[in-house]
Amino acid sequence: MKKIQPIYFALDFENAETALSFLDKNDLSGIPVKVGMELYYREGPRIIEQLKSRGHDIFLDLKLHDIPETVRRSMRNLAKLDVDVINVHAQGGGDMIKAAKRGLEEGASDEVPVLLAVTMLTSTDQKMLEQDLLLKESLINVVHHYSKLAEINGADGVVCSVEEAAMIKQQTRLLALTPGIREKNGGRQDQKRVATPVEALEKGSDSIVVGRAIRDAEDPQATYTKMKEAFTYGQQTTHS
Repeated sequence: MKKIQPIYFALDFENAETALSFLDKNDLSGIPVKVGMELYYREGPRIIEQLKSRGHDIFLDLKLHDIPETVRRSMRNLAKLDVDVINVHAQGGGDMIKAAKRGLEEGASDEVPVLLAVTMLTSTDQKMLEQDLLLKESLINVVHHYSKLAEINGADGVVCSVEEAAMIKQQTRLLALTPGIREKNGGRQDQKRVATPVEALEKGSDSIVVGRAIRDAEDPQATYTKMKEAFTYGQQTTHS
């Protein structure tokens, strides 16, 4: 199995030219990156090939959610891109997660990508859970259930908010990747559950995703370095 990196920079850009130009301009060559729907749906596999040729580890964040066979066949194709990390929505159910893993194993030419299952988006809160999704359980209980579902059916980890990371690390053997990372005085934008790199580390996150905090910073390279050091230095201290 491939490895997960401590920090991924979210390439939330409209097209490849803008994304690659930003990386070059800000001396961010070769850093681990997350490619999401906006960029992948515009550029397709070509953006993955371009980033890999530049030495970037890639988290392909497409959050697949469909019937199991469709997801299996899709993952088989995506595995051929040789990305490092990929994900599905845990809400797709156990059979779908299992099918995703099988598709990755069928498509990988060498090491199998890390498979993550998204528990609840960081834009979700209890009010949305009850009023929009008609789920009466508490948010933490839903995340716990989806995490166990992911573990039982072969996922390697989950995508969760920092608030749930400690619970997941205590009650499962899964990796915990946490988006919604900001600097101490950073804004929330459309994400309701956010945290700093230090808070993510304290809660047990194995990996963090940072987007706007780096992209919109006055000095993106310095901000990336600062956030990476805050997270990875603490990891080294914890494991020493």
